[in-house]
Amino acid sequence: MSTNARVITRINSFYDRLSPSEQRVADYVRANPEEVIRMPMARLAQNAGVSDPSVLRFCRAIGYRGYLDFKVALTQDLASPVQFIQGTVDSSDDVPRMAQKIFSAANRALLETLQGLDMEALERAVKLIMQAQRVLIIGVGTSAPIAQFLYNRLFRLNLPVWLQTDSYLQLMHAALLGEGDVAFGVSQTGASIDPVITLAEARKHGATTIALTGSLSSPITKEADIALYSSYDELRPEASSSRIAQIAIIETIYVALSISLLDTADADERRIWEALARKTL
Repeated sequence: MSTNARVITRINSFYDRLSPSEQRVADYVRANPEEVIRMPMARLAQNAGVSDPSVLRFCRAIGYRGYLDFKVALTQDLASPVQFIQGTVDSSDDVPRMAQKIFSAANRALLETLQGLDMEALERAVKLIMQAQRVLIIGVGTSAPIAQFLYNRLFRLNLPVWLQTDSYLQLMHAALLGEGDVAFGVSQTGASIDPVITLAEARKHGATTIALTGSLSSPITKEADIALYSSYDELRPEASSSRIAQIAIIETIYVALSISLLDTADADERRIWEALARKTL
């Protein structure tokens, strides 16, 4: 990999002003930059032998807003243009090889997500959604289609679900939630401000909060009563493999709810497909 080393140069220039724990993070990043661009913050903290807040302080001490901002800059330094588009592919790959690598990345994300999934948390999420008076589903940017997929799955079970992908409307809706309600936020990075403050608002009024995210050490998890983690192994947080893993988690929730509500779920599905059949030529 070629690099202009802008991030490494910045680390070197600030190094003497860093605290001992921040210097441990700096030492690890300088020794393992290619590995760091694929790491969530919690893994970097563990490998460097420091706490998650120490990693965040390190990022801010060298001039970045947070870990995501730092990692994007490091990735831009290290990755080729092709790798920044899709982390596993090389420019010399033909289409069949590209397909093989992309499918392999998706398979790896699914397996790692399954291995790391908190099954008790998943079961709690299913139970809470089934018992909720109202379920607000939120997601912005590239997480909005995943939130839409979750809504599509839950509304067909005739559950009281709402979807908001507008940052203002979701915050307004969260302000009207209360005890017995659920706010479900989708955010791959877990650092986008809108889902974080929306879950915080819902929680303030007594609603239970669930987060589906790719980082268990991200700000959104601090506002979530239940955090469901989806793994990914590509350079960009919104990589397709991470989305496939999130869809698998959502499908698990849907199937579990369907089995619990089998009689009504079957009847409702039949009514939906009868209605859709009228649109088939």
